[in-house]
Amino acid sequence: MRNDESTVIELTLRGFDLNTRNEKGETGLTLAIRQGATKVANFLLDQNVVDVNSKNGAGETPLMLAAIKGEVALARRLIVDRKAQVNHPGWTPLHYAASSKEPASREVARLLLEHHAYIDAESPNKTTPLMMAAQYGQFEVLELLLEEGADASLRNQQGLNAIDFARRAGREAAARRIAEAVRAAQPTGRW
Repeated sequence: MRNDESTVIELTLRGFDLNTRNEKGETGLTLAIRQGATKVANFLLDQNVVDVNSKNGAGETPLMLAAIKGEVALARRLIVDRKAQVNHPGWTPLHYAASSKEPASREVARLLLEHHAYIDAESPNKTTPLMMAAQYGQFEVLELLLEEGADASLRNQQGLNAIDFARRAGREAAARRIAEAVRAAQPTGRW
């Protein structure tokens, strides 16, 4: 939490299990990313014994936390260097990137898509990354998802689509952009 890399190195040299969890179920890597302790996170990523796909008590992986924090460099290291899972059932790193308000959220979302993140991934209640971007995220991420082919017509278990998410959040520009994408996807029948 204090970004004290030397103490973590010392613990490692003494044989401390780097996958040990705290009382909230978080490993050191998850905690370091959540707290913005990038020196410690990078050290832990250098240790092959660290499980980069471990989930905390809330079901979040290190990549999910890097995505919502807008930590592009950490996300890249997790994916490229350590082969962290980009896709898995439930909430995904792309959902987290889509809901982030961090300036680098578009870059993180693009990185995830470049590494085959499923663009229309469904959460347990069938919410998609586009729906998350419509309600919480930055307009640039919403635009990226639409450009890359996100299906704006999908509905979650409550019957809500991305336009509904945008309107509930008072984001009329996002609602208009999504409606435009839906119209563009409609076939243009001719007689």
